[in-house]
Amino acid sequence: MPVDGHTTALPSLRQRRRAAATQEILDAAERQIAESGPAALSLRAVARSLGMTVQALYHYFPSRDELVTALIAKAYEALGDAVQGAVDVSREDSPLERVVAAAEGYRRWAVDHPERFQLLYGTPLRYYEAPVEGVTTQAVRRMGAIFEREMFAGFTPAQLAAVDASELSPGFVAYLDGLPPTGQDALPPLMTALVMSAWGHMHGLVVLEVFGHTTFLGEHPAEIFCLGMRNTLKDIFDRIPSADQAG
Repeated sequence: MPVDGHTTALPSLRQRRRAAATQEILDAAERQIAESGPAALSLRAVARSLGMTVQALYHYFPSRDELVTALIAKAYEALGDAVQGAVDVSREDSPLERVVAAAEGYRRWAVDHPERFQLLYGTPLRYYEAPVEGVTTQAVRRMGAIFEREMFAGFTPAQLAAVDASELSPGFVAYLDGLPPTGQDALPPLMTALVMSAWGHMHGLVVLEVFGHTTFLGEHPAEIFCLGMRNTLKDIFDRIPSADQAG
């Protein structure tokens, strides 16, 4: 018994059964997506594959949107785990190489799970609306936080605030300054613009590969990807002044 005399209540049998059934439904839905793509997701087909009625499935997911939201959140969590796992096994001390490792984790998960990646970043499912500030948003932020931590942990706030983004228009800079903070450790507005540019480069290369537009590279798309990421990240790091220059 714990020293304070309190014990942690175990889930009831009913709760354990519900959790197991919920996981079975999610697994069946993921199999359907892997076989036929996200657009073919059907609650009726998922229920049929489990020997359930649609009405019984609604006890666990009252609507298609709730099932889709759970699937998207689960996919984002798996993608975030892949990114973090790639960082954890990286033997590189250089921030640039650690971020390249994180990006390669992102790419590898997408290539290994193309249908789930398409659920996240492919053609939006008709009539689906993600909940505002819901579990999907939280999962995306978790993944973004990994990249930001690895990119900027070695820089001071003053360095990041003094980043060179002189080619941005005054109107865009003013717009960035007016955006609400994204979290406790929100990046300076100009830094946010550069991060979004880098993410677009990374994501664009991954989309090209997942959707079959880099087959002419044979077995070498990973090399192009890493080259592109190193060049993009080097450009960002070169824009950040030294601690002495930043004051």
